[in-house]
Amino acid sequence: GGDGDAPPWAPRENGTVTTHTERYQAPPARSEARHRAREAAVQMLYQWEVGRSSMPEVLETFWLHDDAPTSRLSDGHRVFATTLANGVVAAIINLDPVVAEATEHWRLERMNVIDRMILRLAVYELLYETATPAPVIINEALELAHTFSDADGVRFVNGVLDAIRRRLERA
Repeated sequence: GGDGDAPPWAPRENGTVTTHTERYQAPPARSEARHRAREAAVQMLYQWEVGRSSMPEVLETFWLHDDAPTSRLSDGHRVFATTLANGVVAAIINLDPVVAEATEHWRLERMNVIDRMILRLAVYELLYETATPAPVIINEALELAHTFSDADGVRFVNGVLDAIRRRLERA
């Protein structure tokens, strides 16, 4: 058949190939720029944690890579990404106990580092970015897990955030 029958890994007309992290159609309510800003925040947090760099060092170098998709973010979305990353680092002493309590039998340091960064970011937004509805935050976290983690990571992030959401609703 036609193009609709082509497998997802088949080359497109422009020669690029769809990867497992690409989506055919984004959910209509999702702000692509805000999602890319969250991706940037996760990448900054990863650099902070794995690279053992200070946040000022991370911020000094992060936006220099013009080839990254995040380089096309507006100044406002760069501020949003930076605010999220700085907020997570500043509030980590409050975030980690919330994550740890929801992850029975999992120590934070034993988690996949990307899953841990995504969970910290989502919990930060749930606790401190209260203008964003919880379902949007959780959906964004799942999209980040689809992009940066694997199927087990997506299920893990979903389960942990669902437990945290339920606990926060009772609080």
